[in-house]
Parts: sequence; structure tokens; C-alpha cells
Amino acid sequence: MTEKRTAKHRTAKLAACAAFVVLVVLSIFIGAGDFSLARMFNDPAALQLFVVSRLPRTMAAVLTGAALSIAGLIMQAMVRNRFVEPSTAGTAQSAALGILIMTLVFPAASLAVKTLAASVLALLGTSLFMMTAHRLPPTQPYLVPLFGLVYGGVIGAVVTFIGWQTELLQFVDIWTNGEFSGVVRGRYELLWGTAIMVAIAWWVADRLTVLSLGRDVSIGLGLSYQRVLQLGLVIVSVISALTVVVVGIIPFVGLVVPNLVSRIMGDNLRGTIPWVGLSGATLVLGCDVLGRVLRYPYEIPVATVMGVVGAFLFLRLMFARAAHA
Repeated sequence: MTEKRTAKHRTAKLAACAAFVVLVVLSIFIGAGDFSLARMFNDPAALQLFVVSRLPRTMAAVLTGAALSIAGLIMQAMVRNRFVEPSTAGTAQSAALGILIMTLVFPAASLAVKTLAASVLALLGTSLFMMTAHRLPPTQPYLVPLFGLVYGGVIGAVVTFIGWQTELLQFVDIWTNGEFSGVVRGRYELLWGTAIMVAIAWWVADRLTVLSLGRDVSIGLGLSYQRVLQLGLVIVSVISALTVVVVGIIPFVGLVVPNLVSRIMGDNLRGTIPWVGLSGATLVLGCDVLGRVLRYPYEIPVATVMGVVGAFLFLRLMFARAAHA
């Protein structure tokens, strides 16, 4: 049985790595502009296209997918519920509210300043969600995601109302609808901050695993529960703020990827974080490539494609869970 499980793990890891490499290559070569390796070495315009557009877009998709999936994994560990992620717990909507407030109060603020404001609002919004989620009865696990959907919807409605009153609805649509078509060199570099957050998450992965056992068990094992919880909140909030500022809101990534990986590799965050990140990057890259191909040379936003693909994967997870039960 152990040998079969090990072989299954090895096959899944090889498949994930192969899919990731293939999608990276496709992401670089697919686009409205004519591009090839031969032209890149002989034509300065092709090299410019690669450096300015294709490579930054691919890196942005990789960083976004990996960071959002790991943020979802951490949030699920903190709440002890498999059905939450930043976009269904008010975190992403709170980050969008922070950007909107900064745009109204300090319209000339840089992206870094807007990111800071978005991080603060995301932290506050997530903290309020956590405080309420921990008060819900643990015997009713579906109440947490339902509350998260309502909570995020209320914050999103506030953002929409303020945008409508201030004639900024078009900007709100840009912030809330994730897409990579506007990502170029000089526009995506803030996303490297998500890599720093992911590195911190991997560094404290063992503590986050203990955190997922609950407050009483964590304290009994000698964990500083409140401090680790605060660190997890900061990681999730900064990742959500950075992705909303640069890319927009992309649903389902942090929800389905951790669930799919945990079914194969278990719940030890130290071992699963690298593969959750790789799987999330692969999923977002695949949706971005699909969005570029479906109406070529036009594009469908990655958030729209991810909404369809993520909903399908989520339903599969739900039905599989019901059949297993």
C-alpha cells in the first residue's frame, strides 16, 4: 500500500512539473504579436517583445497563481475549514476597498503606497472575518464559507457603491476583474513581494501545521498561537493586496488547489507548500493561455476563465466528498 501511494505521489509530481513547463513555453509563444526563438536572436523587436511583454506576463501568472494558492492554504489552516480562500472571505474585496480609498484621498499615490493601504484594509477585513468565523459552531462547517460569501459580497457592494458615487466604476472593474493583458515590464515587479511572503510561509510551515490543529492543541504543544495567527494574517493580506493591485481578483485558485493537493499529499504544510504553489501557478497559467486562445487574437480575462474552470473543479471536489462520505 505504501509503495502504491509513493508511486502515485511520484506520478502526480512528474505530471505537475511537466504541465508547468509546457504551459510556460506556451505562455511565452502564444499572443497577437508574431514571435519565435529564431526571430528573438535575429530581430531586436522580437527580443523587445519577449523582454517587455511575454516574459513579464508569464512570470506574473506564475507568481500570482502560486501566491494565491498558498494564501488559500494558509487561510484554510487558520480557519480550520477547507472551503475558504481570500476571494470568498472578504480579503480581496477589502484590498480593493483600500485601493479605492487611496485613489480618492491620494490620487497621485504610487503603486507601492496603494499596496500598503490595500494590505492594511485586507488585514482588517480578514481579522474581522476570522473573529466571526471562530464564533460559528464547528459542527456546521458550511456556515463559514456561507458567511464569507455574504461578508465579501457586502464589502464588494460597498466598493461598487463608492465607485458609482465617485464615477470610478470603470477603475473598480479593472481592480476586481483579474487579467494579465496589461502586465508588462515595470508593471509586475511588485508581485515579487508575494514570493517573499511565500518564503516566509514555508519557513513557518511547521507552526502553521500545528496551528491548524486548533487553539487548545496548539497551546498545549507549546506554540505561540496568537503570534503565529497574526503572522498568517499578514501573509494572506499582503499576498491578496499585491495581487489585487497588479492583476485584480482571481477566484477559486486558493480554494480548489489546496484541496486537490491535500487529497494526494496530506496536510503537512512543509511538504505541500511547494506543490500547492506549483499547482496554483500551473492552473493560472493554463487559464491565461486558454483565455488567449479561445478568441484569438482577442483575449478573455483570466478571472472569467478561472471562474468557469474553478467552479467545475469545486463541484467535482464537492461531489467526490459526498460520494466518499
